[in-house]
Amino acid sequence: MNKKKSILESNVFYTLIAIAAGFAIGAVFLVIAGISPAVAYGKLLSSVFGKPKYLVWTLIYASPLIFTGLSVAFSFRTGVFNIGAEGQFVVGSLAACVLGITLKLPPVLHALVCVFAAAAAGAVWSLVVGILKVKRGIHEVLSFIMFNWIAFYLSNYVVNLEAIHKEGGGEATKDVLESARLLFPEGLRGALDCNAANWGIVLAVLAAVLIYIIIEKTTLGYKLKAVGFNSNGALYAGINADASVLTALGISGALAGLGGAVQILGMSGRLSQFAGQEGFGFEGITVALIGSSSPVGCIFSGLFYGAMKYGGSKLSIVKAPSEVVDIIMGCVILFIAISQVFRILFARFGKKKEA
Repeated sequence: MNKKKSILESNVFYTLIAIAAGFAIGAVFLVIAGISPAVAYGKLLSSVFGKPKYLVWTLIYASPLIFTGLSVAFSFRTGVFNIGAEGQFVVGSLAACVLGITLKLPPVLHALVCVFAAAAAGAVWSLVVGILKVKRGIHEVLSFIMFNWIAFYLSNYVVNLEAIHKEGGGEATKDVLESARLLFPEGLRGALDCNAANWGIVLAVLAAVLIYIIIEKTTLGYKLKAVGFNSNGALYAGINADASVLTALGISGALAGLGGAVQILGMSGRLSQFAGQEGFGFEGITVALIGSSSPVGCIFSGLFYGAMKYGGSKLSIVKAPSEVVDIIMGCVILFIAISQVFRILFARFGKKKEA
């Protein structure tokens, strides 16, 4: 009985229910569109698990999502809502790209400088909002939304600077130097049959482990969580709430900035002019919610979302709209959001059964 009760109280249980419900509702929309759900979902699965290189591409797609998911999850756990991961991701990718083009350094050192610069850019971008919050009482959600757009237009401005812009036309920067790339050695990429295979997933998992240790095993993590649970109680206990908020936002911004670096230095190799928000930061909110704001959960939810994004890009082959992935993910989030309703229903059903 206790084992059954623990399962019904588990976040993983309700997340699996939400995913199943999302796929079921997606199937309904596919039927309405005159497309067989079996064919569409079969293509989705085969596009991810059909060949080893498909799995590698899934990891490539998942890497920046794990970083932005960690960014949002960390802020959730510490009592602030980082809806600005999108802007932090953009300035991180911008810093990595500019230094990847302009600096001339040895291979490993060049990549490290670009990665640390991206983390610093994301942290500073987030800290500005944190200072506005603790010094002027401006709510972080409002500031983050505005800062997302500032980052968007700043990136487009820098992309079109003469020293950075691609020669011979095209709305993108020059390619970053090979010394700045995070790619696997050429032989390993050849063995994996994927030229874009990179160290991003390794960095993402290491970051998740580090964040887990900080949150669960350190005094700093205890203080940050205490402020998140009850800022007044934490203040009464002698914890500086304002310093904790700034620390949380700085670390959160650095994680999102690292996601931008992984995307630029690992996969794309250049920064394009944006026509609209890319959405990595907002997708990070989805990853954090599916992963129950757990660093380890963000690894698995990031892999799931990465698989959905990569597999969904192949749905056009069977004439199924790729937007079905957005429908599924939206429904998953909806059911996770109302999971408390299911908890109450299961609890009441269990009590009646015991009676």
